[in-house]
Amino acid sequence: QVQLVESGGGLVQPGGSLRLSCTASGSIRSIYSMAWYRPAPRKQREAVAVITSGGRTNYVDSVKSRFTISRDNAKNTVYLQMNSLKPEDTAVYYCSARITITTMSSGAGDYWGPGTQVTVSS
Repeated sequence: QVQLVESGGGLVQPGGSLRLSCTASGSIRSIYSMAWYRPAPRKQREAVAVITSGGRTNYVDSVKSRFTISRDNAKNTVYLQMNSLKPEDTAVYYCSARITITTMSSGAGDYWGPGTQVTVSS
């Protein structure tokens, strides 16, 4: 069983910055990738930023050059540094991770945190 806990959300003015953190805990064997999602108009959620175990990253076009995802493998933690925030960035941001667990013989599964609210408003 795995739990993901996010922190760092809040209220910020346009142009401001926030840093989100997410830590995974539980019966973790390995974490292949971690990501940040937010609701999308035509889909339940869209991937805002993804980082693999090797450090490769990918971003949705709307946040490129503004957001940076990073990972501390020793702490099972992923971060999302959000700069130059815009009102349209307002959303609940969800942490996710693709993880293999130690409690049973199974393949990798996707796990989700409860989300943290980011509000960009003046």
